[in-house]
Amino acid sequence: DHFGKKRLDLAGPLLASLFRLLFKKLTRDIYNYMQRCVENDKEFNLTLAVKSQTITDGLRYSLATGNWGEQRKAMSARAGVSQVLNRYTYSSTLSHLRRTNTPIGRDGKIAKPRQLHNTHWGLVCPAETPEGHACGLVKNLSLMTCISVGTSSEPILYFLEEWGMEPLEDYVPSNAPDCTRVFVNGVWVGTHREPAQLVDTMRRLRRKGDISPEVSIIRDIREMEFK
Repeated sequence: DHFGKKRLDLAGPLLASLFRLLFKKLTRDIYNYMQRCVENDKEFNLTLAVKSQTITDGLRYSLATGNWGEQRKAMSARAGVSQVLNRYTYSSTLSHLRRTNTPIGRDGKIAKPRQLHNTHWGLVCPAETPEGHACGLVKNLSLMTCISVGTSSEPILYFLEEWGMEPLEDYVPSNAPDCTRVFVNGVWVGTHREPAQLVDTMRRLRRKGDISPEVSIIRDIREMEFK
């Protein structure tokens, strides 16, 4: 399958979503306890309200069993998310740390997700995949692959406005028919009269580290677009 449309669930976002789920459960328990105190005319005791083991036990359960979610909803939780790290050899450890898993049924007869795609070039190993049901679905990232985690578009919009971008609300086609349209994450946000200067400025800001190095800067001269 095309790697341009793939997204990876990494350890950080997975742990963050699990913590968010457990924290909501903790606040819900505190709210229920507070409601009972009000109904029964009892004094609110913070020590009894906060169950200190809710988050700890939830994290331990998910990391120990691999079922990602609340323990009481184990049937609907994702299975096999956490695994015991392979320490057999240094190479096997590196391989296990860079392993990816395509979450589709192993018994399906669809061949396309298992086959090698042109976009896999330089991103995944074309040979290292298990035999049997998981063939082509479990892949290993190459050692030099870098995963972008995504950044906020607010700094980009701020810099574009600082360097002469006219907002889309003020755009009048008859006043500037030859201006270049500016897109951020596929959304048309404004226009610019000096696209070559804007490209040079944005690339200089990226090299200096003022904007994220993951931001791609493209100027389409034929379509008069800056993305």
